[in-house]
Amino acid sequence: MLKIEKGRLAEAFALLAESMDVLLPIRKDGLVNFGLYQDGADVDLDALKTVVSPKEFFLPQAENLYMGQRNGNDISIQPQKLTDAPFVVFGVKGCDVAGMAILDSVYLGDPVDRFYEARRKHGTVVALACENPAVTCFCKPFSIDAANPAADATAWLTGEWLYIEPTTEKGKELAKALAPLMEGADGAEVRAQQEEIRGKVDALPYSSLSLETFASRELLELFDSPVWDRMHDACLACGTCTFVCPTCQCYDIADFDTGNGVIRYRCWDSCMYSDFTLMAHGNSRKSQKERFRQRYMHKLVYHPRNNGGVFGCVGCGRCVNKCPVSLNIVKVIKKFGGGNDVQ
Repeated sequence: MLKIEKGRLAEAFALLAESMDVLLPIRKDGLVNFGLYQDGADVDLDALKTVVSPKEFFLPQAENLYMGQRNGNDISIQPQKLTDAPFVVFGVKGCDVAGMAILDSVYLGDPVDRFYEARRKHGTVVALACENPAVTCFCKPFSIDAANPAADATAWLTGEWLYIEPTTEKGKELAKALAPLMEGADGAEVRAQQEEIRGKVDALPYSSLSLETFASRELLELFDSPVWDRMHDACLACGTCTFVCPTCQCYDIADFDTGNGVIRYRCWDSCMYSDFTLMAHGNSRKSQKERFRQRYMHKLVYHPRNNGGVFGCVGCGRCVNKCPVSLNIVKVIKKFGGGNDVQ
């Protein structure tokens, strides 16, 4: 394990920025989101979570796939160049690291998404333990350890030091680049902080949520439950929950007319929208109830049953924070008997 003085972190980020893009939680206009580090940036590693998850650096909200141009009878296709430059995302919390693993199971499965694969290949992820989890966090039911999030390297902020433990070759290369600013550490302070964090997590109101019902009950019993009849009414279908979610993976593909050709691009989409998966014959989910049910059945039932028990939610709490009508996955879990009465 290595450590660096907190007062030298700007120096460390500047050193890394000489050879790669450095993406950090940056406070701007009162909000914290991951952004490109530049001299004078208001880096906030103390922020619990960014508004939007860092998945956008591996699965961008919008990206070009290729450009097609026509010149008379000649048509040319120019594929979008794949990412080939190294970058580091520094300060990713355990829930978001777990979210990336869920995206990996989708985009690195057969067939492999080459755009996503290239970004994962060239991106280094440095996780950061959650020193002060919030009451809206519920990562523990999904077997995520907020005190020891495993990525290419794991970091802990404690006292006047930032500790780093590299775990993969990419993490070790990053540590080697920072070697002039770091020194060895025995990790005693880290172990003490881990114990404290786990105690805080255990005390959170949602840490006792039970997911057992989604594994033990028959799929059709869950699908046909009257719970969906009552719960979907308040949903505005705004899509906020899907756009702040670190595990949502759906996208749409469209063409932009350039005048003498097209740019084909893809962008995030939401299963909460009435035109999601719209086809020539119409939409297979015509009601908001069906769309609402699909979102939560996927995360709590379909995904774990097709992925070795791994749920499609990581308990980050963003949907709890951002839903304009306070309708979220926690309430769904509770309605199916996974906790105390809905508050």
